[in-house]
Amino acid sequence: MKPLIIQQTNSTLHVDFNPLAALLTLRGESYPENAIRFFEPVLSWLREYFSNLSSGASVKVDMDIVYFNSSSSKALMNCFDVMDEAAGRGIEVNICWRHHVENEVAKECGEEFAEELKTAIFIMAPYKDAE
Repeated sequence: MKPLIIQQTNSTLHVDFNPLAALLTLRGESYPENAIRFFEPVLSWLREYFSNLSSGASVKVDMDIVYFNSSSSKALMNCFDVMDEAAGRGIEVNICWRHHVENEVAKECGEEFAEELKTAIFIMAPYKDAE
């Protein structure tokens, strides 16, 4: 399966899904005019990727999303649903939700996403500015 790479814009995330490394990365801000259109290839790729994995496989998801709007939130939850379903089939899915220690909204959103998951591992990873 080919990697999925979408370059970041002012209103869309940087997406770097590398199937060979089993590393899926989402970074930046997400408030596109049409979140459904932006996330459509992301969801499609995730569904295909996880459908091709066998029980016992391990995938790391690294997320550092500074801001997202409500339509992006719904799309992200759809992504988490795909990951959680895969985890329910025996695939180890480790989601790392990075957020700046001063970004209380990102922290709370991560906690809300984590509450919705049944099987995938969701780790909150606060960070500070480099000194």
